[in-house]
Amino acid sequence: MINSQQRFQALRDAKEAYNAHRGSLTWAESKGRQYLVRSYYNNAGIRKQASLGARSPETEKTKADFEAQRAAAEDRVKNLRDTLERQAAVNRALGLGRVPLLGARIMRALGGFGILGSGIRILGTNAIYGYEASSGVRLDPGLATTEDLDLLFDARGGLTFVADDDVSESSLMKILKRVDTSFERAKQTFRAVNRDGYLVDLIKPMQSPSWKKAPDKIGLDPEDLAAVQIEGLDWLQNAPAFEAVAIDEKGEPVRIVAPDPRVWAAHKPWLSRRPDREALKRQRDAAQAGAVGALVANYLTLLPFDAEQLRMLPKEVLDSAAPLFAKKDSSARA
Repeated sequence: MINSQQRFQALRDAKEAYNAHRGSLTWAESKGRQYLVRSYYNNAGIRKQASLGARSPETEKTKADFEAQRAAAEDRVKNLRDTLERQAAVNRALGLGRVPLLGARIMRALGGFGILGSGIRILGTNAIYGYEASSGVRLDPGLATTEDLDLLFDARGGLTFVADDDVSESSLMKILKRVDTSFERAKQTFRAVNRDGYLVDLIKPMQSPSWKKAPDKIGLDPEDLAAVQIEGLDWLQNAPAFEAVAIDEKGEPVRIVAPDPRVWAAHKPWLSRRPDREALKRQRDAAQAGAVGALVANYLTLLPFDAEQLRMLPKEVLDSAAPLFAKKDSSARA
């Protein structure tokens, strides 16, 4: 697990270095002189060019250094990908895979567009896989099994897509279709469903004040999913982000960005007491809250149950959640 997490981080660093050298440096002639020109695509997928100066020993060195560094970065990315493929086979043999494959693929796609952790967080049961991975334990499969994915939409800071594709591709529905072409928008405009019944819901906190306008879509497509407003999500939206690297069913690492597990666990009992919540879901909410609370208390000890750090929670929610974080035996096993 540690090897997978470290190698995955090394691959992310290598990709970042490679992305810094995307585009090309070429010579372009103008008025009888040659100039070094950088060609690249901006975040909206629009091709841009910038002159780096007339041809000279300095610009020739700039071009040579750029191409050498890009080749080295490309080679490092390839080698690390090969290493992770071998590591994935080991992970499968050891049975480390936890994250359902389709959910993992969606999270990777969101990360590839630069919006996982920057506008989108993982909620619901899938967040547990991140908490598990950071704790070094496994919860009972009955607490973590899921066939849906809840995405918390936070557009307060605006969204910037980093993919090379045209900006028209930057919609949640089109991202989902890249993962599985059978995804379609359901009757509920906040939900997508594929042919196997896997659900993806886009949700956001209740608007406050109610008359204030705020984005409810990831992209510009009018046919995209529109986030539904749900009470209580402002606590999760205002919680610190929690990032972890878990392992999917094929043994491959997947980055998960979820709310702070203390806030996640405190929110679940409140949710379980809501009269409009289905009885079976209420029972599972309470069980998941207890399990994640035990993970925090026993393993994620750098996250104390501190009122000041958890000030986004109402006092009554904070007080009722306190027993969850008492150190005790949990349903997790090392």
